[in-house]
Amino acid sequence: MSGTNSGSKLTRRTLLRASGGSLALPFVGSSRATTDEHERERWLPRRCPDATLEPSMVHCPDASMDGCADDRPETERLQAAARETLETQYPTVGALLDQGFLPYFDVLRSPEAEGYSHWLSPEFIDDEGTLDPARPESVLVDNEWWQPIGVMFVATEFGEPMDVPPSVYGTDEPDAERCSPWHAHVGLPGRVAWWYYRQVYEGDYRRGNVLLPCETPCMMHVWTVDHPDGVYAHGPPPREDRRREPAAPGFETDAEPGTDHLEWRHLPEDVVPETTPEEYVDWFRSSG
Repeated sequence: MSGTNSGSKLTRRTLLRASGGSLALPFVGSSRATTDEHERERWLPRRCPDATLEPSMVHCPDASMDGCADDRPETERLQAAARETLETQYPTVGALLDQGFLPYFDVLRSPEAEGYSHWLSPEFIDDEGTLDPARPESVLVDNEWWQPIGVMFVATEFGEPMDVPPSVYGTDEPDAERCSPWHAHVGLPGRVAWWYYRQVYEGDYRRGNVLLPCETPCMMHVWTVDHPDGVYAHGPPPREDRRREPAAPGFETDAEPGTDHLEWRHLPEDVVPETTPEEYVDWFRSSG
């Protein structure tokens, strides 16, 4: 596994061949923002009872937010360490690219949820540890200012989802004193995001595994900018709280941070997959 553009090998024809010509079309109908019960029954299989069309999450095993507080020493240390990692190792999009992080620009999300992107590290996702602020599985980037604004830990071990993610603190304490803010995405946008990563960059289709997952691995955010809902909040901070000086791109581009929103078209050609998430979604929609 490497952080190179292995997605150039993945085509629509390849996916169909890997699935025997019958792809997991919950992808199609679920991409439509509808609450119609017929559509739900048609596109949300009973084998995924928690799945929803809209963004949604479930708590992971032994998860608890009850003991989480921004002023706890453990939280302050974790946030400070994550902030130092972003400032020293990944201050620009170019630095993320140089270190093998892969871009993912969210699709299937409401306009209110847009404005930031997930950058995933196959190296850190595929290693044996998690909750290491020096090796974050994902870096969260504000698309307007091109600035890293937090990290997202993904509870995987050698690429496989962990059954029970580690607590931030209070491992043996009751929920009221324990902080383990892990969640898994069961809504379509999160499931599509993980499916896309696994297909394009991990090559799941080569093993015939092309089904849309019922849920993602467990994940947790640590925001390194001020957030009204706290360091571990699930959603991003309001855009006004992300306003800051634009970062340098860190690579050659005609785009200007602070003026041009970060998009696929602004990135070097060798890191853009042959088919982007938006193109897959459009294809699946037209197929339905």
